[in-house]
Parts: sequence; structure tokens; C-alpha cells
Amino acid sequence: MAVHNLLGQQGEAIARTYLEDKGYEILDENWCFGKAEIDLIVYRDKRIIFVEVKTRSSTGFGQPEDFVTESKQILLQKAAEEYLYLMNFKGEIRFDIIAILFDKKGEYTLKHIEDAFW
Repeated sequence: MAVHNLLGQQGEAIARTYLEDKGYEILDENWCFGKAEIDLIVYRDKRIIFVEVKTRSSTGFGQPEDFVTESKQILLQKAAEEYLYLMNFKGEIRFDIIAILFDKKGEYTLKHIEDAFW
């Protein structure tokens, strides 16, 4: 497996643990619809939250959250609509980004951006 894929998996595991520790209930992971994949779907305070996790090892090309482009947001929205339809969920939703940045020592910082887009 490519190094960037391993880094992404590591980031998603860190994000999952972080969210669980904050009291979020994990509903789904790596949920796919068409060309879109939602990294984490969680539930808290009667709201479904769709979480995009971006993990990077440097900021040479920008911050991790900068990689959630407008086209990526549109794909995520379409996938979220399908998920909501399948689950027959009529309540509030939110889109979050969890940005994880590793340094050369293997330590990381995590930034949770709530209500990042719509």
C-alpha cells in the first residue's frame, strides 16, 4: 500500500478516536456513493455530521483542509443526500472537516472545523 494511503488511514483512525472521545457516535466509515466517499458519518445532539478527514505530512501545498475543494464538497453533498434518503433522516445535518498534520517526528496536530461548508 502506498505511503500516502497509510497516512490517510492513520489520520482517519485518529479522527475516529478523537470524535468518540468527544461523545460522537460513529454511524459509518468510508461510506461510498458514486465517486464520493464520506470518511466518517457520526451522530451527536440529534444531528448527523458528515466528516471529511484530510491528513498531510507537510504544508508545502497548503493546509490539509485546503484540499476539500468545491468539487469535493459537491460530491460529499450528493453522497450525504443519498445517505439521508436511505436512512429516512429528516433532522439537522452538518459537514465538518478534521485536518491532521504530522511533523517530521511523527507527532500531529488536529484541527476540527465544525460546519465547514454547505
